[in-house]
Amino acid sequence: MALNQADKELIEFAANVIRENYDNVNWWHTVGAAVRTGNGKVYAGVNCDSVSHGACAEVIAIGSAVTAGEREFDTIVAVLGGETGKILPPCGNCRQMMYLYDKNMNVIVSEDTKVSIQELLKYPCD
Repeated sequence: MALNQADKELIEFAANVIRENYDNVNWWHTVGAAVRTGNGKVYAGVNCDSVSHGACAEVIAIGSAVTAGEREFDTIVAVLGGETGKILPPCGNCRQMMYLYDKNMNVIVSEDTKVSIQELLKYPCD
């Protein structure tokens, strides 16, 4: 489905988050994400990597929203930091988590495309 103005603003929100937090020294923060909840509020996150393991920006953004009491999610996007500002489709782990948190969530996967999590994750682990 095509992006609307609110989706374009969500992309810019995620881009600003990683612009402000990008770490090109340790590479701990290289992706920013923004999630819009069912009531229209927006929450952000950046990936947090370490030597042994890390957490994707989408996980951090959803966790931030959940911490604030949110339980319904409308749309999410992840943006690569640095020069490109490329929109990143979520990894498999993030897709499964998005599906479990809200089966009706939409995911922006490119500058002009948004898909449902059910379309993106054909065979979820229920």
